[in-house]
Amino acid sequence: MSNELNSSGDNRLEEDGPAGVAGDALPSVGSIVSRLRFRQVALLTALDEQGSLHKAAEVMHMTQPAATKALHEMEDALGVTLFDRSPRGIEATELGRCVIRYARLIQSDVANLREELQNMISGRGGRLSIGTIMGAAPFVTRALSRLREIQPDVSIEISEDTSARQLLLLDQGRIDLMIGRSSVSSQPNLYHYEMLRGEPMCIVSGIDHPLATAQKVRLQELAGASWILYSSNMPMRIWIEHEFKLEGLKVPGNVIETASPFVTITLLAQSNMVAVMPLDIAHFFAARQMLGILPVNLKTRIEHYGIVTRKNSTLSSLAKMFIQILRQQN
Repeated sequence: MSNELNSSGDNRLEEDGPAGVAGDALPSVGSIVSRLRFRQVALLTALDEQGSLHKAAEVMHMTQPAATKALHEMEDALGVTLFDRSPRGIEATELGRCVIRYARLIQSDVANLREELQNMISGRGGRLSIGTIMGAAPFVTRALSRLREIQPDVSIEISEDTSARQLLLLDQGRIDLMIGRSSVSSQPNLYHYEMLRGEPMCIVSGIDHPLATAQKVRLQELAGASWILYSSNMPMRIWIEHEFKLEGLKVPGNVIETASPFVTITLLAQSNMVAVMPLDIAHFFAARQMLGILPVNLKTRIEHYGIVTRKNSTLSSLAKMFIQILRQQN
C-alpha cells in the first residue's frame, strides 16, 4: 500500500502536517471552480466507499495512475490533503471527510437537476424546496395543497426547523425559500423579507398534568416546573423569558432544549413538564388528545414570520407561484 496514492514517491501527504493545508490560505472560490471537474468529485465518493484507490479506479472505469493523478489534481486545487495511507488502504483525513460530504451534495444536486429538467421537458412540473418554522407549518401545508391542485406533478421537499438553521440551508442553496424570520441572522440585510402573519403562542402540558383541567393558570404556578424550550436566542425562547421577567419571576433553569414537536409531545406525555408551542400547532395536537393547552394569560406576542429569500438568488416560476399563493391565503 505504500505507493497506492502516489507511485512517483512524492511524500507531500506526510509533509503537509496534521491539518493537511498546503500554504497559509485556501485557494479562492474562482480558482477551485476553474480547476475541479465532476469526474474528480465522483472519484472522491468512490474512494470513500471503496477504501482503495485500485477499487475506486475500477468503479470509475479509470486506470490507477489516472485516478492517482485526478486525486492529486483535486488536492492541489483545494490546497489540502484529502486522504492518508493506512494498513487498511486509504482513509479520508478530517478535511477530506468535509470535502466528501460536499461532494455527495454536489452529486445529489446534479441528480436533482437532471430530474427537474426531465420533468420540465416532459411537462410533469418542476421541483420546489421549502423551509419552514414549526409555527408556520399549518399555513405552509395549506398553501402547498393549493399548489398541488394547480401543479399536480410538481415535486416538493419540505424542511422544518428553526429560522437560524433554515437560513443556513437558504445560504447553501439547499432550499428555494423559507417561511420564518430573517431577523435571527447576524446579517439580515442579505435577505428579502416579506411579513406574513403573527404567531400566537401558548403553554402546553400532557393531558394528565395536574393543571390540564384548570380553568385558569397563572405563570407563577409554573415557575418551578420543568420546561421544554427552544434553544437560547431563538425567538420563542426570548419571548417566554420576557414573559417571566414581566411577572417578576426567575427564568426557568432546568430546561430541555429541543425544536422537535415529536420530542416535545413525547416528553409531555411521560412527565409533568410544560412547554411553549405555537397556538396553531397546539390546537392540532390538542384536538387529537395528545396534549392540553394551559389557560395562561400571556401579555406579549412573538415577532411575525414571513417569506425569506436570498437577495442574490433568482426564483423559479414555481417558487414565484408558491409565494403568490402564500400572499393570497394570508
